[in-house]
Amino acid sequence: MPRVFSGIQPTGDPHLGNWIGAISRWADEQQPDHVFCIVDLHAITIPKPPGEVREKTLDLAMWLFAAGLDPEVSTVFVQSHVRQHTELAWILACTTQMGELNRMTQFKEKSDGKDGVSAGLYTYPTLMAADILLYQTDEVPVGDDQTQHIELTRDVAQRFNARHGETFVIPKATIPRAGARVMDLQRPEDKMSKSAESQSGAILLAETEKQTAKKIMRAVTDSGSEVVAGPDKPGVTNLLDLLSAVTGRDIPTLEADFEGKMYGDLKKTVAEAVNDFVRPARERYAELEKDPAEVRRMLAAGATKAGEVAEQTMADVREAVGFLQ
Repeated sequence: MPRVFSGIQPTGDPHLGNWIGAISRWADEQQPDHVFCIVDLHAITIPKPPGEVREKTLDLAMWLFAAGLDPEVSTVFVQSHVRQHTELAWILACTTQMGELNRMTQFKEKSDGKDGVSAGLYTYPTLMAADILLYQTDEVPVGDDQTQHIELTRDVAQRFNARHGETFVIPKATIPRAGARVMDLQRPEDKMSKSAESQSGAILLAETEKQTAKKIMRAVTDSGSEVVAGPDKPGVTNLLDLLSAVTGRDIPTLEADFEGKMYGDLKKTVAEAVNDFVRPARERYAELEKDPAEVRRMLAAGATKAGEVAEQTMADVREAVGFLQ
């Protein structure tokens, strides 16, 4: 089986886009060689209030376990609990070209118009590369907005191997087909985001079913009344994409179901289907919330497993670079 690495930041509030595009998919496809990391070091590239990262990390861990990630099967841990991530990040920073970092579009977007930008925001692609390469990863499931980072990781790994000898597996990106980009209910041209100024268009995992249904019923639609997907109907297309993602039914079949029906019928069906889809995880999360010590225990066990693999890789890296043992 290929080794798969996935990382997710403990920032904002997890929403349906995270769930469909990543978390639920991780749980469905988990295998013993799958590694899932809460990347808390990435979360501090932008300053956070004291304690926020700790709180969000524990909360996100509960959602990962609520989704069905099994610490007895896959490896689930917190990035800062495995110190080799930062060690390898520095070595890779010395292998990465500034021109490569200058081309990273996410840095340009996040730094645009800001007076003060941390060096960590600029160099975090090398930490991301370390996250992946540390576990000799074969595949990295990502949204299409993250493929540039995987390309950089591949380039850095190939350069390191050419310079120091074959050390790293060269990973490849795998992109989910359905639900890879869940769009905002109020701004269907934008991806649903944890960092959006308004959460009126985002379906949060922690909200109630009533709140979820209310947001979907208020979702932006388009002119006309025909329930069909298309570039001129971003609102309706988004709702159909959501329904397809949570039911597994394809768009043409759904369009046929709603022939002659109104937008209100579509929204009601989407609301019910989304709540049905998320309900088991919401119930499991409520159980885990009552026992945070157990969540910490599972994370600690995951860090031990991850650390064993990470140290084996770092031993090879130190030897390849030529550090004094």
